[in-house]
Amino acid sequence: MTTQRDKLREDMQYRLLRLLQDDPEMSQRDLARAVGISTGGIHYVLSALVDKGLLKLGNFTAAADKRRYAYVLTPKGIATKAVLTRRFLIRKMDEYEALKAEIELVRGDLSEAELAAIRAETENLS
Repeated sequence: MTTQRDKLREDMQYRLLRLLQDDPEMSQRDLARAVGISTGGIHYVLSALVDKGLLKLGNFTAAADKRRYAYVLTPKGIATKAVLTRRFLIRKMDEYEALKAEIELVRGDLSEAELAAIRAETENLS
């Protein structure tokens, strides 16, 4: 059985692999900001992905500072990303269905006037 922690770890790995596939030269700071963890945490995760053979380090093409790296997905990383993409989508679709069911339950507790007020509020937010 997959624990909540395992799901969160998979989600982070999926998001990182997706981001790096789109932009291998993203900085660790930008990656950390994008997934919502510290720069030290992203360094740890990236190192683990390199150790697992999902990423390889390349030289940053246009940087004067040659200490910067590009994180390139390996064939194993691309295959893993495909598996993680499928699991991520299944998980999010299940969450969406559960949320829709919960919303319907809560709607049953409200009057038509209250629902109309909520619809008006949400329209004003968008």
